[in-house]
Order: sequence, then structure tokens, then C-alpha cells
Amino acid sequence: MRLLVTSSRMPFALALIRRLAEAGHTVYASDTYAAAPGSHSRFLAGHFVTAAPRTDPQAFAADVERFAEEQSLDLVVPSWEDAFYLAALAHKAPVYTAPFTTLARLHDKFSFKQLAADLGLRIPETVLARSPEELREALARFPRYFARAVFSRGGVSLLTNEGPLAGHVAVEDIDPSPELPWLVQEFVDGPMLCTYSTLHDGRLTAHCAYRAPRQWEHSTGIQFLSVDGDASRAIAERIGEALSYTGQLSFDFVASPDGLVMIECNPRTTDGVLLMSSDELNRGIVEARPEPALVEAGREVQLDFAVVAEALTQGSGELSHALHDLRHVPGADRGWRDRLPTLYSFLAFAHHERLSRREHEQLFVAMSDDVCWNGEPIPGMSDADAEALAEIERVRA
Repeated sequence: MRLLVTSSRMPFALALIRRLAEAGHTVYASDTYAAAPGSHSRFLAGHFVTAAPRTDPQAFAADVERFAEEQSLDLVVPSWEDAFYLAALAHKAPVYTAPFTTLARLHDKFSFKQLAADLGLRIPETVLARSPEELREALARFPRYFARAVFSRGGVSLLTNEGPLAGHVAVEDIDPSPELPWLVQEFVDGPMLCTYSTLHDGRLTAHCAYRAPRQWEHSTGIQFLSVDGDASRAIAERIGEALSYTGQLSFDFVASPDGLVMIECNPRTTDGVLLMSSDELNRGIVEARPEPALVEAGREVQLDFAVVAEALTQGSGELSHALHDLRHVPGADRGWRDRLPTLYSFLAFAHHERLSRREHEQLFVAMSDDVCWNGEPIPGMSDADAEALAEIERVRA
């Protein structure tokens, strides 16, 4: 098959590129800037630059549709939130994703909370805050809490009074509004557990459950360990079947002493891809075999570049730990003989670091800002999609 992987800046996009090419497919890549690391993999048949979906969604969708037609693509695999824009606008391209209304319902943390409750899944007690006053009232309800925007990602700007991130974000710096409310939830004890799944017509075709033993600034994972996935698989199957879901689907849980507690959904690619083999991803995304590909516990991988960068920013105390992991934990690039993406990672890091400083944003925010979707109406979307988005907003109000 002839495939396109979008948002090739993401480490898991590079993993998709390598593994799908190794499975025998002809793979192309795209991003909004030429130095995106994944666009320079030796496993690619070619790459191109698109308009930025967040600032010019119609041009972005047109770019992807035109390339799909020119290259006779069989499938477009979005690897970030550009999936929302393609689902809403790219009707002439074969995109591996659910309809826009389904994606929006899952991405909106309050809407997803309601879906989880309707399906009888365990979720923390939750309050929606639409103003600074409501935020303070909500925080006062919980002796221990964590809060984040209804549209957020990667553990960025997490407000909590518990754990290593306590106090990193000040209540005074948060300004919830009816358009961009915040979710306040009771703090749940236990380690985080993440999942990545692929589905076709509501049927799960691949599943990986994992933890992140090492994180960038205690939020974004840069080292990953697969764990037993039976309990999380059952939940992914339940949600996928209820929505007749097609596409990539990821969840975050807390593994509490009483079982898994649902935290949020990311209807897109996540780092679980890094722990999967070429055969498993091919079975999950392309072949959709009746028997799902399941990742066993005990696989380890890390992003060596991020481990080194994180150690350098944390000082000498972290360096010995990082050196130990660099010797003993397999890096995501090892064994692929694919060096250019690593070299371009330095260019990409510099590119996003400049954006981070210029926009006064955290590095991870700057890294993904032009390919994110934060609940805004998308110009050119259908009336049905616009009405569904408005209904989600009415429920929040």
C-alpha cells in the first residue's frame, strides 16, 4: 500500500514511518516545516510541506488531498491533532480516522467524562470551571486535586497540589472562560498508565499498555515500559464498540489500588507506537486482522535525544541516572540505521525553542502549536459538524 504519515515532527510519527515501511509499504511524510525530523528518514519514498492546519485548515486539507491524488495514496495516517482538520475537511482523501464529531466528543475532556460515565467506567469526581471564581470554588471542594484545560495535552499546564507538579502552575495565572473552561478533579493515588490502540469499525485490532518511568519535567514521557494490558484493553474495546470507532485511540488512566480510573482520551497516535513491532502496527492499522495484535509486558524504549536534553537541563545530579539509562534502555533510533532524523532533531529543537521564547510558551506547547485543535470551529466544516460542535459547547455551558 501507499501511505502518508502526517505531523512527521513527532517521535511516534517517525516510528510509524519506519515500521510501516519495514512492513513493505511505500511511505511518504508531511509536516508544516521542512526540518521536521521524520521527513528525513531513509525509509521514505518522499516528503512534502503543507500549510499549518491551525492557521489555514482549508489549505492544509487541500494540500493533503492534492498529494493523495498525485501519489495514488491508499491511506493517510495522521499522527497528531491534524486528524481533526482532516476529518472535518479532507473528504477526498482516505484518512485513517473517525468522523470529526466523534473525535471532538473524545478530545473535549468534559464531553469524554460524560461518555465514560454513561458507559459505567470509573472516573474521578469532576467539576467544570468556566471562570476564575468557579475555579477557586471547585478547588476548595477537594483537599487534593488536579486540574487542566478542557482542551490540553501532554501534561502541560497541569494545576495540582499533589505530587512533583504541585505548585508549578499558579491559580492566579489561570483564566477559565465559557469558551475555554477547566476541569477540576479529585486527585487519585496510583501510577499513571497509558494505552495506544488501533480500531476498525469499532473492533480493536492492536493494543499496547505502557508507563513512562522517565518524563520531561514530570509531564511528557520520554521513556516507556509496556505493562499488562488486559484491563485497559477491555475498556478500549468497550468505548470503541460504543462509537463504532475507526482510527487510533489512546487513553490515560491511574492504576489505583481499586483498579483503573479513567483520566482522559487522546483520539490520535501516542508513544505506545514506539513499543510496537512493524508486524503489530501493520496488523492493527492496515490489515485489521480478526485477532488483535497485543503487546506483551516488559518491552522498554526511550527517546535518547530527549533523555540527554532533559539531563542537561536538570543539572549534574540527573546526569548519572541518564547515563545509566542510555547504556541499558534501548533507544527508539537504535538498530534502524537511520541517522538523518536524529540530526534534524537538533534543527527542530532550535526551531521550536525560538518559537517557545518568542511566544513565551512551554517548549512542548511551541512544538505542537500549529497542528493542535482547541475546540474552535473549523472554517469550511460541514453544517452537521458545526452543529455537533455547538451541542458539545451547549452541554458544557
